[in-house]
Amino acid sequence: MSFIVVERPRENVALVTLNRPERMNAMAFDVMVPFRESLEAISNDNSVRAVVITGAGRGFCSGADQTSAGSPPHIDGLTRPSVALRAMEMLDDVVLTLRRMHQPVIAAINGAAIGGGFCLSLAADIRLAAPEAYFRAAGINNGLTSSELGLSYLLPRAIGSSRAFEIMLTGRDIDADEAARIGLVSRIVAGEDLLEEAFDLAQRIAMFSRPGIELTKRTLWSSLDASSMSQHMNQEGLGQLMIRLMTDNFEEATLARREKRDPVFRDTR
Repeated sequence: MSFIVVERPRENVALVTLNRPERMNAMAFDVMVPFRESLEAISNDNSVRAVVITGAGRGFCSGADQTSAGSPPHIDGLTRPSVALRAMEMLDDVVLTLRRMHQPVIAAINGAAIGGGFCLSLAADIRLAAPEAYFRAAGINNGLTSSELGLSYLLPRAIGSSRAFEIMLTGRDIDADEAARIGLVSRIVAGEDLLEEAFDLAQRIAMFSRPGIELTKRTLWSSLDASSMSQHMNQEGLGQLMIRLMTDNFEEATLARREKRDPVFRDTR
């Protein structure tokens, strides 16, 4: 059985499902290695304009697999410390791959997003949650730190530092209602409608200019690392100027509004 299922439910939309429901899609290497490889392949597939990720069964991703984690690749001859470094690097790269994807990534969070699964959800660009979804920074509960896979970087930027400190230091659960209230997810969608809502959102995004969408994603992420507002504004401006001067998108959008029709952007392909 494949632990990763890739489907094309709508035109221009890819669905990637973590498919190990009996382990609540825990982050075993047998799951994460093909997951990363699938994301890389989809990122380079120019027929895909938006990506939805979800989990099979009742969980999104339950974090570290404490029973049958498997082994990271390329560890022959290495001692335990080096194996640990390779494992950490491989899992870190899954999160970074999500961020680097050319397409926007929508996480359809159908259930538990625990530990590393919480981190995966934060690496997505947009999060939709079923009422059954909940989040937990579980490391602290296991006698470790809650800081892993970018969580201490991404969470305070998503919801503010005080809430992030509290969530990561207490290891408590954040249910879907609280997640929506504090801005951790965009909205709550009934479980039976979650994927269809994600596909509708993906197709709405896919209507727009390809470089417009890609540059918007890039500048939103790069804003988290910007050293100053003026520096970031310069990056925003260069992207805007590139599309304005190299396409007729603005003229087409103006004409379409005048003619009361949807615009047809030629660089969506």
